[in-house]
Amino acid sequence: MSTPAAGAATLAPRRSSRFVAWVRAWRAGLVPFDEVAEAIAGDEEHLVADAPGTWTDVPLPQALPTLAKLSPDEIRLVLPAPGDPRGLPGPGDFAGAALLAGEAVVAGSLGLIPRVRTHTSGSGDTFETVLWRVYPLPADAPAASLALPGAAEAEAELAAALHHTTAALTRLDVAQWRPELAGALEELRRPNGATDLPPGFDPRARRLFARAAVLDRVLALAGHAAPGGAINNYEAQQRDAALRPLTTACRQALVAACNAPLRP
Repeated sequence: MSTPAAGAATLAPRRSSRFVAWVRAWRAGLVPFDEVAEAIAGDEEHLVADAPGTWTDVPLPQALPTLAKLSPDEIRLVLPAPGDPRGLPGPGDFAGAALLAGEAVVAGSLGLIPRVRTHTSGSGDTFETVLWRVYPLPADAPAASLALPGAAEAEAELAAALHHTTAALTRLDVAQWRPELAGALEELRRPNGATDLPPGFDPRARRLFARAAVLDRVLALAGHAAPGGAINNYEAQQRDAALRPLTTACRQALVAACNAPLRP
């Protein structure tokens, strides 16, 4: 029988996390350039706007050489949220757009943010493209703004948040109005050996990414209203308050996993 956690695992992960992981592995010499764009895009069409040296939107493989001189440590994932701008290199257009999107890539002196565009064909079929917009970053951004927890700390925080959130949702009797969420959280307490990272990441980073990536998608589903109006506004506020610490820990776990040091 399919579980909500398993179903969430089939959804696309945050595009910025795949971008950072694969570009960092490429810059470390661990994967060939020819594999990077396909690994990032999967079955989607990815374009890049405002890449240096270009005058129009270009396919992702054409824009990636812009990053060819960067070291892996200069490429970082940031997943900011209102009230939690950790990782953003100071105020500006990039920071504002990243907060709105909830995800971004810091790559040397550039920032990249993905946005999904929906198109309708003449026959009425709809399809999507992903547009990465490139932003110049402020030259005087304070280095301290990039300080984020490491994989060990993030893993501990995620485990603790998952434990407390599960207990809180049990007290709220979440199973009465959103049984799939309670079941998904319980399933995620068990280790998962799956991975979605390229070569070079150590076992801790892979384990952390596997759990956080699935949990991130479960939480995205949980953020939608319960089916059939099963809860009132007060109950929804209680649910959101219970999920907030786990959402924060999950974001920082993804960041820590994707930004972890690479090994040959």
